[in-house]
Amino acid sequence: MSDSLAGRAASEASVSRPTRSISGVTPGRVEHPTSTAEVAEIMRAAAAAGESVVPTGAGTKLDWGSPPASADILLDLSALDQVSEHASGDLIATAGAGTPLAQLKEHVAAADQRLALDEVVPGTTVGGALATNTSGPLRMLAGTMRDLLIGVTMVRADGVVAKAGGKVVKNVAGYDVGKLLVGSYGTLAVVTEATFRLHPVPQSRRWVSVAARDSAHAAGLTQAVLHSQTVPSALEVDASAGGVRVDVLVEGRPEGVVGRAAVLSALLPGAETSAEPPAGWGRYPWNDTADSHLGIKVTFRLSGLADVLEAAGELGLRGSAGVGVAYVAVPAEREITEIRAILARLRETTGRHGGSAVVLDAPPALEQQLDLWGPVPALGLMRRVKHEFDPDHRLSPGRFVGGI
Repeated sequence: MSDSLAGRAASEASVSRPTRSISGVTPGRVEHPTSTAEVAEIMRAAAAAGESVVPTGAGTKLDWGSPPASADILLDLSALDQVSEHASGDLIATAGAGTPLAQLKEHVAAADQRLALDEVVPGTTVGGALATNTSGPLRMLAGTMRDLLIGVTMVRADGVVAKAGGKVVKNVAGYDVGKLLVGSYGTLAVVTEATFRLHPVPQSRRWVSVAARDSAHAAGLTQAVLHSQTVPSALEVDASAGGVRVDVLVEGRPEGVVGRAAVLSALLPGAETSAEPPAGWGRYPWNDTADSHLGIKVTFRLSGLADVLEAAGELGLRGSAGVGVAYVAVPAEREITEIRAILARLRETTGRHGGSAVVLDAPPALEQQLDLWGPVPALGLMRRVKHEFDPDHRLSPGRFVGGI
C-alpha cells in the first residue's frame, strides 16, 4: 500500500458524509483534519485521484461566492482551532485557520491587545475571514485582513506545505503571497495557520452619532469629519432602518477622547455621545443566514457617497463612509427582474465613482440567475495566478470571479 493510501486508511475515522451544501452543491464527503500534516496528506491523495476540494471552517460564509463546479471533498478545518503563539512584546499572534475570530480576540485581550478586525459575521473563523476578506468599521483605523496578516502556513493543491511572510511585521522578503490568498475564496491554497499584527487596546472609546436629513447631508457630515482633526477610528453611515445616521468612533486616552468627542459634537449639531456602539454597529444590514436577502457589497470613492445612498434608495445601506465600503440588503422575495435592475443601478453608480457592486451572499436559487461579480478588469491576471497556484483547478473550482 502506498504511503498516501496508508495515510488515507489511517484517517478513515476523520471522514464523514456531508450534512451541508455549498451554494446548493452537496460535497461527496467531508474530511476533518486535525493538523497541517493531515491537510497535506488529504491534498496529496486528492491530487492523485483528481478530486476537487473546498475548504471551510465554521461554514458561516460557505454560501458566499459562486456555486463550485464540483466538490468531491469538503475540507473541514474547524479542528485547527488553537492560538499557537502570542508574542505580546512583538504585538503578533498566530492561530489555526479553524480558530474562531472571537476566540483569538479574547486570547490577545488578556494582554490588553486586539486584532483590529471586526467580526461582522458571528462565528467567523480566522480562515473564513481570510478567504473572504471580511472587515467592518475598524478598517478605517487598521485596514483589512491584507494589512493585518504578516504570515501564513498553507498547503498547495499538490499537498506541498509552504510558508509565506514571517513572524515580524517588517518582513518584506519575497512576494507577498499572503495578500494574494486574502479574498481568494479558497481557490489558491488551503491556509492552515495565520500570523497577525496586533494593536494595543485603547483606554477609552466613544461613539458620536447624528441623524442626517438626507443623502447629501450625510455626505456633507462625513466630509466634515474627515477634514477635521479628530482622527476617528471609524466613520460609518447607516441608512438601513429608515432615515440616515452618521456614527463616528474615537479612541485613545480618556482625556483625548473626551476632547475629540466634544469637537465632533460641535461639528455635528444634534449629535449624541455614548460609551456603547449604536445599533447595527459592525454588522451587515441583512439577516445572518441570508436566506431572505441578497447581501451586496458596494465600494466607491468617498466623493460618491451621496450618489450611492441615492442608488440604494429605500433599501438603504450600512458601512464605512470613511473608506468607501458599504453593504446593501435586497429582499430575496423581489422579482428577479427587479433584483437585476437594482444590481445594475448599483453597478452603474459605483462604477462612476471608481468602485463596484458584488453579491456576497444570496439564496442558491438566486445565485444561479445573477452575475454575482460584475465587471473585473484584472480577470486575465487573476486567471494566470490561479493557474500558477492550482493548474488542475481543483481548489474550490468556480467559486471565485470568472469561474476561477
